[in-house]
Amino acid sequence: MEDYLKQAVEIVKAQASVRNMNEEEITSMIKALAGSIRGVAEGVTPAIETEPAIDPKKAIRERSVTCCECGKSFKVLTKRHLITHGLTPEQYKEKYGYKKGTSLVAKSLARSRRETMQGMKLWERRKKAVKAE
Repeated sequence: MEDYLKQAVEIVKAQASVRNMNEEEITSMIKALAGSIRGVAEGVTPAIETEPAIDPKKAIRERSVTCCECGKSFKVLTKRHLITHGLTPEQYKEKYGYKKGTSLVAKSLARSRRETMQGMKLWERRKKAVKAE
């Protein structure tokens, strides 16, 4: 095994010990890191990665959302994280083919938020407040 690959495996191993990673994330991260390490060692500036870290259609899952730029998993893909890649949420959605109204939130979290809001019935409270005036 080449030194580049060994170094990449060690880095990904350390990352996997800190957070849960699926097989696809691990392999894509190893591939990206090995290429970057090789480029640095050979004095070549690393090319900007145009291929997404994960298939955008598979990025929004039941319990997590995976960033297509870096391959990290989150419950909510925040504006703050996207800024680290130089993107706004709108640019990110456009770049990876999401509709404008697509929520960058794990499906289970979005469902629980929806249920909570429906349980609160804020629209009924608003109608009562308007009638009381």
